[in-house]
Amino acid sequence: MKPRFITFEGIEGSGKTVVSKEVCRSLESAGVRVTHVREPGGTAVSEAIRGLLLDPERTEMDPRAELFLYLASRAQLVSEVIRPAIAAGRSVVCDRYLDASVAYQGWARGLGEEFVRELNAAVVGSAVPDRTFLLDLAVAEGLGRGPERREAEGTAARDRLEREDLGFHERVREGYLRLAKREMKRIVVIDASRPLDEVVRTILGNLEGLFDVRLNSRP
Repeated sequence: MKPRFITFEGIEGSGKTVVSKEVCRSLESAGVRVTHVREPGGTAVSEAIRGLLLDPERTEMDPRAELFLYLASRAQLVSEVIRPAIAAGRSVVCDRYLDASVAYQGWARGLGEEFVRELNAAVVGSAVPDRTFLLDLAVAEGLGRGPERREAEGTAARDRLEREDLGFHERVREGYLRLAKREMKRIVVIDASRPLDEVVRTILGNLEGLFDVRLNSRP
């Protein structure tokens, strides 16, 4: 079975982590070998960068510094985990990836989509997702899920990005939707306001053709 590279994107609270874990479980149940990673993170170096990026005390961080930290984390993840996994015949499922930088730093921070795209290309090379699922929902709903999500993750405080104003998060969503229109062959927009089981079933149905296997969601 040819290994595939799948990514999940979306605004804060869109459910990427929960949904991606359910998709991994279903793939593994069908005999697909999967490596599940997150961004920023996934390696010792990348997790250290994650701590800096999400630290709510780092309010002075310049948008360019933010972008290059994300790119550094991504470079390490691609080199240390993603490329080796695919070379070993393992599919990779990633919670956020290169599209996040285009939406967050390129569009919402105003650094320029093409500028970020060019930097992403230099960092990831051919390690581009076969399919990306954009979990879309209203910003107010996503941010409203924050307390429940933080409780599940064992974190009490909002991270640095969660503390951005509503306008910032609206621009992030707009950036993602612009990307989806531009790359319709790769990016699949999913209505994340629906119940979790419906979201997962929709995604699994989409992936069956890509993996050529029957995928079942959790009973």
